[in-house]
Amino acid sequence: MKHENVLPRRRFLKQSATAAGLLFGAPSIIKAETLGNANKAGANSRIGIGFIGTGRIAHGHLVSFPGMQSVQAVAACDVRASNLNNAAGFLAQKGATSVAATPYYEELIQNPEVDVVCIATPDHWHAAIAIEAMKAGKDVYVEKPMTLTIEEGKAVLAAEQKYGRILQVGSQQRSSAHFMIAANLVRNGLIGEVKEVYCRLGKFPLPPENQPILPVPEGFDYDRWLGPTPFYEYTEHRVQQNYSGGWRCYWDYGNRMFGDWGAHNFDIVQWALGRDDTGPVEFIPMGYNGAEHHHYRYADGITVWRDKKPDHGHMIRFIGTEGEVHVGRGQLATLPVDLRKHRFGPNAIQVYKSTNHRGNFIDCVQSRKPTICPASVGHRTGTICQLAGIAERLGRAIEWDPAAEQILGDAEAQAMQDRPRREGYELPTV
Repeated sequence: MKHENVLPRRRFLKQSATAAGLLFGAPSIIKAETLGNANKAGANSRIGIGFIGTGRIAHGHLVSFPGMQSVQAVAACDVRASNLNNAAGFLAQKGATSVAATPYYEELIQNPEVDVVCIATPDHWHAAIAIEAMKAGKDVYVEKPMTLTIEEGKAVLAAEQKYGRILQVGSQQRSSAHFMIAANLVRNGLIGEVKEVYCRLGKFPLPPENQPILPVPEGFDYDRWLGPTPFYEYTEHRVQQNYSGGWRCYWDYGNRMFGDWGAHNFDIVQWALGRDDTGPVEFIPMGYNGAEHHHYRYADGITVWRDKKPDHGHMIRFIGTEGEVHVGRGQLATLPVDLRKHRFGPNAIQVYKSTNHRGNFIDCVQSRKPTICPASVGHRTGTICQLAGIAERLGRAIEWDPAAEQILGDAEAQAMQDRPRREGYELPTV
């Protein structure tokens, strides 16, 4: 059954989720004392959060957000009953004993107790849910990549601006000290003029062929999981929640490794080069005219290579005329070696500082100031991932105008800036 504007008659999924007999029903706010923390803010002053998508990637959010003094978990949504029950049971163990649970994100968004939503669905659902949430007056934390397509990115950015909402993309490397230091070193010219950047992405396997078609498991709304993407008969691999493959292997639901690790590492390149409001101009796939690696170029000639060696054991290698910066998660190295200990003066360029990505989101919800990774940033980084994917799928170089945000001189590639959506799952208007 396709999505319809009128919600199903059954308003909330009600199932026992814990041995204590937790029953999901209408949302409610509980007192700080109930959580065993009388120092927490009063219940009525706390930010009510709803989780949309409660599978594997959501675990960190389910742990971190409800543990904040100013946040209260009030709702959860997932099209898999098993995910939903597990999440609600986990939240109950953490003290949120009255969580409104539903397989319909529209119900969660309409819930007046929900102030902010955390979107951790597969990529092909990010844009529609984020737009609907912002239209309903909710602030949004959305996993990276922010969107599946370039045109979706434009729409999410327009919604953020039109409705005055706070949005944070889950590109959490920006809230890491090592990446911040690396960005400051590069931004201040301490390795000279940057010429090249190496980014490690790795590879996903291709989707397996001839997977057995099976009945849809009970408690899983498979049609709704597919959402705007083409319909395929159910196979287990297509919907697997697996960091090393599963749905991430399919172009229908993401941009393969470009939309996975590319969304992290290309984001840091944009940040360090000071180009959050622009982008590259040319994308060249591996194999095109003998290219040994996928790469893209900025207008000034800086080239970013995918999986080129040597990366010296780091995720990103910035190569300048006077030195290098190598950075990864928990890693930072420089050439010259003592550059990593450089002390910045009062007049140095300093990138936006955040030490806690989710905390930064909540702080900005309260202050109404922009997050470290708002929709404008998520859109530009996402665009790089999406353009890289288009070049790889077509097997040829494409040219991009970052000011007009249009592919140049290639009608087939231009058509891929968006993707067809199944009837009943149209992108919400802004």
